This record gives sequence, C-alpha cells and structure tokens, in this order.
Amino acid sequence: MNQILKRKALDSIKPYTPGKPLWELQDELGLQEVIKLAANENPLGASPKAIEAIFNILNELNRYPDAHAVELKKIIASRLDLKTEQLIITNGADELITLISETFLEPSDEIIVPFPSFSEYDFGAHLMGAKVVPVPLDHEYQFNIETILAAVTEHTKLIYICSPNNPTGTYMPKSMLEKLLHLLPKNILVVFDSAYSHFATNEDYTNGLEFVRSDDPIIVLQTFSKIYGLAGLRVGFGVAPKSIIQSILHVKEPFNVNSLAQAAAVAALRDHEHVKRSRQLNTEGRVQLYKVLSVLGLEYTESMGNFILVKFGVHANDVYQQLLTHGVIVRYGDIWGLPEHIRISIGTQEEFTILIEAISSILLKLRSVNFKGDVK
Repeated sequence: MNQILKRKALDSIKPYTPGKPLWELQDELGLQEVIKLAANENPLGASPKAIEAIFNILNELNRYPDAHAVELKKIIASRLDLKTEQLIITNGADELITLISETFLEPSDEIIVPFPSFSEYDFGAHLMGAKVVPVPLDHEYQFNIETILAAVTEHTKLIYICSPNNPTGTYMPKSMLEKLLHLLPKNILVVFDSAYSHFATNEDYTNGLEFVRSDDPIIVLQTFSKIYGLAGLRVGFGVAPKSIIQSILHVKEPFNVNSLAQAAAVAALRDHEHVKRSRQLNTEGRVQLYKVLSVLGLEYTESMGNFILVKFGVHANDVYQQLLTHGVIVRYGDIWGLPEHIRISIGTQEEFTILIEAISSILLKLRSVNFKGDVK
C-alpha cells in the first residue's frame, strides 16, 4: 500500500480545467464540423512569418535552446523601449506566475486577487502554501482600488491585476493603476497581467509598461498566445525593474523556452500585418456580436479583450450543452463562479455566422416553452 504523503498545500490546489478540444467533441457526438470559441485563441492562426521561422530551424533541433533567449529579449526591449535586464522569457505567462510565487511567497504571506479572474493566480499561491485573499469586482465587474486597499494587511506580498480581465473583459484605467501604485506600501509587488493588451482600444487603457520604466514595484505579464497566435508553442514574458527580474531568475529553469517558440516569437514580432489584421478582426467582431446579442435580448459586458462575457440566466448551462450539440465550443462560466454566464471568444465571420444561428435556434426553443424571461 502506498504510504507516500503529499504536501498539505496540495489540498488547497484545484488543477486548471482546460476547455474541451475540437477532436474530443467530434468523437463524442460524431460531428464533422466543430468550431472552438472557448479559449480566446487567434482565429486567424499563427503569424505566417512565425511558421516560416519554425521550418527554417527544424534541422537544428539537436541543439539546446538559448537559455537566455537573447535574440528575443533584444527585439522585445527595442520595441518596448526597455532594457534586456528588465525582461524574462518564460514558457507562457502561466510559468511566470508560478515563478513569481516561488520567488516571493512564504507560507505566511497573502496575495490579493480580484474576482472573477484567471485561476492560475490562486494556483501559484496555494503551491507555496500562501493565503489567497479574494476581492470582488463591483456589480459591473469594474475594479475598485478602495476594496483592494482595504484588503491589504502586513502579510500582503502580491496583488494580481488582470487587465483586460479574463473572463469579464473589463480593465483598470491608467489613472487607477497609478493611484494604486502610489498608495500601496512599496514592499508589495503588483503583478499586472496584460495578456490581452493588444486588443484594448480605449484611450485610458495602459498595459502597465510605463510604470516599469519609472521603476515602480510592478511586473507586467505578456504572452504570444493571443494576438500573435502562438498558443501551441507556449511563450510569454515578464517586464519588471531589474532587481525583480534578477530575483525571479534564481528559480527559472535554464532551458524553459524551446527553440521553435523563440524563433516563432521573434518572427511574429516582425509581422506587423498579422497583428494589424488580428486586431481589426477582433474590434469589428466585438461590435458585431454586441449588436446581435442586443437584438436577442441578452445582457453582456463590454470587453477590451478578444472575448465577451454573456449572461444567459439560469439556463446558461443548458445553452452551453446545446451549443456543443451544434458543434460550437464556448466556455461555461461556472468555473469562475458565474453559472448564469458564458464566455465567447471572437472568431472569424464564418464562425460568427454558425455561432449566431446556433444561439438563435436554442433561444427560440427555450423561449417557446415559456421560461418566463429566465433567459435574459
């Protein structure tokens, strides 16, 4: 009998549950055509230049990757007006969240996380035995720095801000972040996750980088998984004052980002046309989906991301399950404590047509059996 005891901290950890993959739904229901609007992926695919770069280095796979990702750091630093010493390249932003936790958290520490938000922030803290202090967003899912500041104690070590926030699409304006950094004790690190920053269009939005340049206690998280379309390669990076980066490097594995990911990321940064097309498709897609949702009588939260949080009411799970039978994969909100909501990623025009036809058909059936406005 196995008598090996796991760490007690694992009792607090709930493993991340990824969305249903295309092949799984096809196998389950025998469907030929399935569209996935559940993982906030780039519907245009990867940058063509990134794909070409991968093919060009396939004959070098017998070599270990650059442990310091020098070329990638150089181009990022040049584009963002930073120094390479202010950068760390990681196996997606997820790895960086874990590295931050391993670097800064003791079992007696606390982290503050507005909710609903990305669950991996909690995971990193629980891994180190630290305490997660959840702070709710307001009734419109907006950030409130008064409630965040009220949650600060002598044990607070990290504060996570996801902006645009996953799953709500709301964001923290520049003036609010500036105020928060000014009022917080300087021994508290703000982790500003701007993975969806490329999709934000409001003038008062900030990706947080200006505060790194002014040497504030902040680390900004970015990813190549979204607008660059490299989710399958897992590459992201963090930007922070040099001293913070140096601390995190103590726990980073030497070959954490593979050669293909590094080459693709460098090429994707140079593919301005792909970024422009991706941003345009997303901006137009959000507006188009807003209009249709309004016609259907559905509530939604205006988003600065590449997804929209939609309220379907008490039958949201029914809608989610029926969408699967139509070959449409979306993200049911119960994983964020939002059982009346579904998060829908922005897709192509073809995917949009399939989605709207499916939702319209499902709502027509639900309303025809007189659910008396539950689906609102």
